[in-house]
Amino acid sequence: MRGMADFDTRWSIRVYYEDTDAGGVVFYANYLKFFERARTEWLRSLGIEQLELARNTGMIFIVRATALDYLSPARLDDLVVIKSRIERIGGASVDFLQEAWRDAPDGSSELLARGSIKIGCVAADTLRPGKMPAHVRDAMQSAARTAQALADATARSAAA
Repeated sequence: MRGMADFDTRWSIRVYYEDTDAGGVVFYANYLKFFERARTEWLRSLGIEQLELARNTGMIFIVRATALDYLSPARLDDLVVIKSRIERIGGASVDFLQEAWRDAPDGSSELLARGSIKIGCVAADTLRPGKMPAHVRDAMQSAARTAQALADATARSAAA
């Protein structure tokens, strides 16, 4: 079993004025946007473009459930790192654990928010659940296996 620090992918974003609320901190809903962008960029890194997927297969991904915990605020100009990990892949769905971390210049990190995001695969025209295209599911499973193997090797190395 992987620990919380072992994630499949990392994606960074800088906090701009448009991301903050009147109090000068990142508006809570923007973490969902950051998580969405990280998942989209991860798919893109696997060679899966969502527009192409819709055009070629008629299938799209939708968020069907979220649960977020906000632990510490991000502020203007912070560099936020979104860490994402697949928790489960089903025939028509995928569940992610995502975390937002602030990296400090001294090398330390602080957990800002953690979310469980459940994604469904649906037909673009009806929005009814449908089987995830095989090439997409295979790419996700392969990436998850690779990340798990790397985490296992790192753990073995640290234990030695």
